[in-house]
Amino acid sequence: MAQAMTSPRFIALEGPDGSGKTTQAARLVGWLRDLGQEVVACRDPGGTGLGDRLRSILLDRSELTISLRSEMLLYMASRAQLVEEVIQPALTAGKIVVSDRFLLSNVVYQGYAGGLDPEEIWSVGTIATGSLLPGLTLVVDVPPEIALRRTGGARDRIEDRPESYRKQVREGFLNAAKMYPGRIVVVDGSAETEMVASQLQREVSHALGLNSRA
Repeated sequence: MAQAMTSPRFIALEGPDGSGKTTQAARLVGWLRDLGQEVVACRDPGGTGLGDRLRSILLDRSELTISLRSEMLLYMASRAQLVEEVIQPALTAGKIVVSDRFLLSNVVYQGYAGGLDPEEIWSVGTIATGSLLPGLTLVVDVPPEIALRRTGGARDRIEDRPESYRKQVREGFLNAAKMYPGRIVVVDGSAETEMVASQLQREVSHALGLNSRA
């Protein structure tokens, strides 16, 4: 794996679709702001003019054919713009960045679940992000059946993939956690929303050295 540079003020939430990570990311941002912290929230893919256009292409359920390798590279292009335009400037200004997904999602979705070489994706990702990775990654883990029940079925091109793919996504996140170059914490996302939020807040409080404890 290529050498990475982690930033302690950069936090990413990861997990399968339907895990509740987007809801938890928003709650985490609100909690940090209530503590008086300057926080920049972003989503990956997206978060910039280019990223939002690429997101619409990647998730569109049209008949447009996108190979898995092309899919991975489109995500990387969106992420490169996000780092340069949003994340790095915020970190340089001393702000906290909370991102809904980052590079780990590509390693899992196109790598572990899709069949591309995870090591190759890490290498491409290192170039796309300028070697930047979150100092803390929080994986919100739920079984596929719970995730599917929460989403009410597929909502985009990625979620249209079969149940076997969703199972590989979950396993991929758990396996990737063992080799991730930054600090990673797996949280049980099947618990009550408040319980999940409290655990995430404890982890972030510890990582950032905040006085408040959830």
